[in-house]
Amino acid sequence: MLYPSAQAWRDAPSKHACLFAMSGLGKTHVSNMLRETGTWFHYSVDYRIGTRYMGEHIADNFKAEAMKNPFLAELLRTDSIYVASNITFDNLAPLSTYLGKPGDPSKGGLPIQEYRRRQAQHDAAERATLLDTVHFIERAKRLYDYPNFVCDTGGSICEVVDPKDPNDPILKALSENTLMIWIEGTDAHRDELIRRFDRAPKPMCYQPAFLERAWNDYLTETSNAPDRVDPDAFVRWTYTRALAHRQPIYAAMANWGVTVAASEIAEVRTEADFVDVIAQAIERRTKSA
Repeated sequence: MLYPSAQAWRDAPSKHACLFAMSGLGKTHVSNMLRETGTWFHYSVDYRIGTRYMGEHIADNFKAEAMKNPFLAELLRTDSIYVASNITFDNLAPLSTYLGKPGDPSKGGLPIQEYRRRQAQHDAAERATLLDTVHFIERAKRLYDYPNFVCDTGGSICEVVDPKDPNDPILKALSENTLMIWIEGTDAHRDELIRRFDRAPKPMCYQPAFLERAWNDYLTETSNAPDRVDPDAFVRWTYTRALAHRQPIYAAMANWGVTVAASEIAEVRTEADFVDVIAQAIERRTKSA
């Protein structure tokens, strides 16, 4: 590991951390807290995806919708207005809206082929963004003189890596330059995430083979035609399965770093708290090795 002992982590003049977990377990909360100290650079993977790599796709989608309105269409053609995404660290809605959900167009669904195309775009963007982490560590120090760096990954990082491959390019780059930190949830956390998702189902990113299995199984189980699928019903049905699919991948990824409980992260209020929690995780890792 980048920090072979708890003391090495505590004494390091520059701390580089990479947080990964299911969405909703505190990655962005902790990253925001660290950024507010003024000594940590917060690299949001989802924000980078939505600006650098998917920004044009998102804006073009907005324009396509605006072109359906004759009044707005004429203004766009004459460059009288412009349409742009206002994505922020705390509001990633432009990205999730673009990804969408497959199913009945009358209910806001996308044709499955278009949905697959957008998923593939996100897959490529996420891989590139994660590999950009090393560049941003150097950039944060060179341009802004930030001594510390936290990479706030998206919940779908597990869909673009192979933790069993010691030469996985993304995990190799991240583990050589940051301390990989898995925020592990409990069954209670999982159940709460499912309840939360059921209340407000959101677009997700899926590993292609998993998506194909889920889509085909859902069509078989519901006897629906692809263009008659209720988009919200499909993503709700898929969510629990997606969590079960991701959990063992996260666990295998933890072998590249350390594990902290979501309950520990929930108690973090200050930078000192964060440093202590991670030091304890490193101690557990070294004692069990």
